[in-house]
Amino acid sequence: MPELPEQYAAYLQDKDQTFVETVRPVLEQSAAGERHGVHVRFTAGSVQAVVDEANPYGTITEGLD
Repeated sequence: MPELPEQYAAYLQDKDQTFVETVRPVLEQSAAGERHGVHVRFTAGSVQAVVDEANPYGTITEGLD
């Protein structure tokens, strides 16, 4: 697996395996482009992550969307 930036790796550090498997591919996509950050949304018992143009690269935000 590609190396993630320190802030992304730290974000995943204390998360369960299912969460990591859901979010890590989007963190990798963000790291590959090095342009935008990531938004993690929690909706009705699920987790989704998207590369978010509103976030600067390296930033992760969370919300109940």
